[in-house]
Amino acid sequence: MPEGTILIADDDSAIRTVLNQALGRAGYDVRTTGTAAGLWRWVAAGDGNLVITDVILPDENGFDLIPRIKRLRPDLPVVVMSAQNTILTAITAAERGAFDYLPKPFDLKELTAVVQRALASPQSRREPAPDEGAEGLPLIGRSPAMQEIYRVIARLTQTDLTVMIMGESGTGKELVARALHDYGKRRHGTFVAVNMAAIPKELVESELFGHERGAFTGATNRGIGRFEQADGGTLFLDEIGDMPLEAQTRLLRVLQQGEYTTVGGRTPMKTDVRIIAASNRDLRQLIQQGLFREDLYYRLNVVPLRLPPLRERVEDIPDLVRHFLRKAEEEGLPAKHLDSDALDILRRHRWQGNVRELENLIRRLAVLHSGETISAATVATELREPIKSSGLEEGEETASLSASVERHLTKYFAEHGDRLPPPGLYDRVLQEIERPLLSICLGATRGNQIRAAHLLGLNRNTLRKKIRDLGLEVIRGLKAD
Repeated sequence: MPEGTILIADDDSAIRTVLNQALGRAGYDVRTTGTAAGLWRWVAAGDGNLVITDVILPDENGFDLIPRIKRLRPDLPVVVMSAQNTILTAITAAERGAFDYLPKPFDLKELTAVVQRALASPQSRREPAPDEGAEGLPLIGRSPAMQEIYRVIARLTQTDLTVMIMGESGTGKELVARALHDYGKRRHGTFVAVNMAAIPKELVESELFGHERGAFTGATNRGIGRFEQADGGTLFLDEIGDMPLEAQTRLLRVLQQGEYTTVGGRTPMKTDVRIIAASNRDLRQLIQQGLFREDLYYRLNVVPLRLPPLRERVEDIPDLVRHFLRKAEEEGLPAKHLDSDALDILRRHRWQGNVRELENLIRRLAVLHSGETISAATVATELREPIKSSGLEEGEETASLSASVERHLTKYFAEHGDRLPPPGLYDRVLQEIERPLLSICLGATRGNQIRAAHLLGLNRNTLRKKIRDLGLEVIRGLKAD
């Protein structure tokens, strides 16, 4: 049976009860309190083998309590819980000396696993976190996928381990690299980013390692390379899969021996740089094709970190939209927001360009469209795609709409058992389909009712009547008549 006393501080009595029962069943002795003062009395008395605390407590912030605990009892592990599940929360928890951070809500099995690891692991003291407000967060999102990214970043900020970031274009690979630098031990050094795909192949070695005067035609002066610029800091090598093989050999030597020579130089130069690499290509496939060194791959892939594409974390879209609209407002544009139907369209979009594509869309909407509220029709027009039922996937035939409606109605009747819906179901179902159909067609034609009527196969007067009866908003980007 597990042994140990766990001290829990949370102002929510329901959470205290659940944790008490779950950890009690696991064999631990559990004590719970709703205040920081109660927790501190136990810690000061030498009680407990592990602390689990919420960040927001009625009498003190949990983050402020951690340094006091670490000064008095440096070997007492602290696990932080928080509903304020941003990257700053995760990093602050790690920087203040917490063993781990659990975003609420969390799985009780995960909590038990964290408790087991905490009780089995020695603790180390850490430096205070940098002071930064939530508005300056480098990464946005509260989805489970992003929470795991935050936790990994929080652990890595206290190391100099080489990190390989994998992800599609536009997922924020450089933002993650900057977060690792800005919140890490090298934050007082220089962050240097290099995109391998943007440098001519014949200039890559000179760009990275510098060159001596006369090393090649046009080298009239000594050139400082990126490794020298980043000395004492972080060098971010983006699109590492595009690095030529000759430069890969030089980079491997740096990683193995911590030194390099400039192009045309003979004297080795020592370097103190943390390497973070990134790629949107499958490096293992490039290895099989003979385009990437396998030994370099394993040197770079010490800690792999995969960034999810936006389509795998669509629940983050509202937060991202608010963030981008707020940035636009800070740049002097009028305040705007998207209505719920517009957000639904964004959630269903495929986002091949990921977060970068979303940011560009929101900036365009903020600049080009008047009015405080941005409608679904406006968003659909900018995306150049129709509003699709959530049951449809891109590329499906129109006939699939019937299957989607059938699934929806079957589920509706199954959920309501013997209770039949009110009379008039036929008209209500038709209206549910008719409203978005007309709205998106009007958006696609920029409010041109003649073109919309032709697209729908309706008489123009019939379309006008339906617009009036349904109370649809028509945004006129073109002359209608």
